[in-house]
Amino acid sequence: MFKKQTVILLMLVTLLGSSVLTLLFTGQLNFAAGESRASTAGLLSELSSGQSGSSKADLSKLETALKLVKQNYYQDVDTTKLVDGAIQGMMNALDDPFSSYMSKETAQEFNSQIQGSFSGIGAEVSLENGKVVVVSPIKGSPAEQAGIRAKDVLLSVNGESLEGLSLNEAVAKIRGPKGSSVEIKVQRSGTSEPMTFTIKRDDIALETVYAKMTDDKIGLIEVTEFSLNTDQRFKDELTKLESQGMKGLVIDVRNNPGGVLSVVENMAGLLVPKGKTIVQVENKAGQREKMLSTGSSTGKAYPVVVLTNKGSASASEILAGALKESAGAKLIGETTYGKGTVQQSYDKEFGDGSLIKITMAKWLTPNGEWIHKKGIKPDIAVDQPAYFSVAPINKDTSLSYDSNSDDVKSAQTMLLGLGYKPGRDDGYFSKETVAAVKQFQVDHKLTESGSIDKQTAEQLEAALVQKIADPVNDAQLNRAYEEIRKEIGTSASK
Repeated sequence: MFKKQTVILLMLVTLLGSSVLTLLFTGQLNFAAGESRASTAGLLSELSSGQSGSSKADLSKLETALKLVKQNYYQDVDTTKLVDGAIQGMMNALDDPFSSYMSKETAQEFNSQIQGSFSGIGAEVSLENGKVVVVSPIKGSPAEQAGIRAKDVLLSVNGESLEGLSLNEAVAKIRGPKGSSVEIKVQRSGTSEPMTFTIKRDDIALETVYAKMTDDKIGLIEVTEFSLNTDQRFKDELTKLESQGMKGLVIDVRNNPGGVLSVVENMAGLLVPKGKTIVQVENKAGQREKMLSTGSSTGKAYPVVVLTNKGSASASEILAGALKESAGAKLIGETTYGKGTVQQSYDKEFGDGSLIKITMAKWLTPNGEWIHKKGIKPDIAVDQPAYFSVAPINKDTSLSYDSNSDDVKSAQTMLLGLGYKPGRDDGYFSKETVAAVKQFQVDHKLTESGSIDKQTAEQLEAALVQKIADPVNDAQLNRAYEEIRKEIGTSASK
């Protein structure tokens, strides 16, 4: 069990995995591990034993295809590669970005890093309609700091196109040692031209829970993913805040790509009243199982707000749905990602170190809503300022007066966010924009040219990152605090 969960954690944090996950570790397929599966005939005869009708015919067809390739291909072939390819083909045929197969070699990469630190860019991706799409950058990761956003489509890595690659193949191109840089080209909805990000890989922190208290006793718990001991860490921090006299709670699951189902159930159970539904899981036969809270009979007396955005996926959505529908919490921010299925992970059945994940159920909110590909709408919609999602500036060429481009538009958005007045934000480099750039250059001790060269662009982006990191400028968080204070005031007046 530990290895399974650790593998899932590694998948989420280092971009080794194939998709955002809600994992259910209940029950196992009744396959015997047996001996090595190196022999195709042995593999197929073992799997086909006890089968009948079309199942036997299908397996016989697969065995025949493998034999024909082995006997007639003009070069020697690696049987293991053929078998891995056949299994991967099965997973691809499901047309499900959340079901996947990892060969022995890929699984070994996971296991080799379990005991130590690991590095990556820190974003979760899935394969959608043949495209590598970002589910969510992990909070504080190099990907988030560089400006990668949920729903971005990754086009190429270091000039190599990702088109036609499996997700594992694409991820392998993105991975690399700590300190090394990778150039990623991205297509973002709403922009006409692809954007290029240069990201320095780094170690990704294993800590998933961060807590603090405001001066007026409003607790904030940020949860970056649901893995391993996240539920215990959440319980510890919640208990600590309550012992300090917390009057209201904000739970931040923005850009949280998900994790293990049992973990989010445990966390929701701390806030949802005993006997109320946390989540429903429905199997292929349409049978539903309700997961009920075993917490206190009354729940919590203080108000709870959950912060969400389009990078809140899977287990994050389970928590948001449970707290909204069964605990009276309010959701503030943006509509969530929309991932309503549950995967089972199997890493013992093949007996050779490979791993398979299969979507085995869908989950529904306590009220029975399936949020897949729709997401959960917030009770109070709040967008962040435009500069929170501005595209980076291409630094290969300078921008100057009378030019017109998406890069100029990005620069104008940055200047506006930093308090300067470029006069417009439509991408035309006007005289007002020149004056704003000059003022920025003076304030940051740069050459006062009025044009945006590489150094000016880098300083603009650095100043903006610093501003975004300041909670004072977080419109969604501030609205959450405002709502909690309103609730506390209402309760106090009764």
